[in-house]
Amino acid sequence: MENKMGDLYIAVVCSSNMNRSMEAHAFLVKKGFKVKSFGTGEKVKLPGPSADRPNCYEFGIPYDDIYNDLLEKDKAYYTQNGLLHMLDRNRRIKPCPEKFQVSTERFDVVITCEERVYDQVIEWFGSRRSVHNQPVHVINIDIQDNHEEATIGAFLISDMVAKMALSEDLDNDIDELLHDFEAKCHRPILNCIMFY
Repeated sequence: MENKMGDLYIAVVCSSNMNRSMEAHAFLVKKGFKVKSFGTGEKVKLPGPSADRPNCYEFGIPYDDIYNDLLEKDKAYYTQNGLLHMLDRNRRIKPCPEKFQVSTERFDVVITCEERVYDQVIEWFGSRRSVHNQPVHVINIDIQDNHEEATIGAFLISDMVAKMALSEDLDNDIDELLHDFEAKCHRPILNCIMFY
């Protein structure tokens, strides 16, 4: 069977384009997929010294700058909680966190990592006029926002995308493919078709 991995253009989306979407981005790139990652939040939020004091950054600020900012604030704390390690990985993948709602690219599949993000992506498509009449599959698989779950989630997303890449007719096969995948991974999966 021919390899069609290069044919599918994938977007992986979480809230801040920091943990879950970046872990999946890294996995998919290693497997040879054409992929980009994004966030949908107002700001890029990272845990801070307390729950009510997160570190907030604008989308587009380089991962390098965020890394250096946290390093300066409290190297030991941000090393211990894994944020510096995560940012170090991120800056090897791409320059900065990107916001999904400002991207002008058209993807075949958009995979979100939590239902709130899925809703924001659907809302964004719904607020625009379809110009190209190009379908896009929007799929959600819930992944908790911690390092361990992000790794498990990246495996699941990678597995799911690999199955999609083998399909001769994804529009036709997607429901059955996702139904089988949902049974296998024991996580509810949401999906719908939107248009560019």
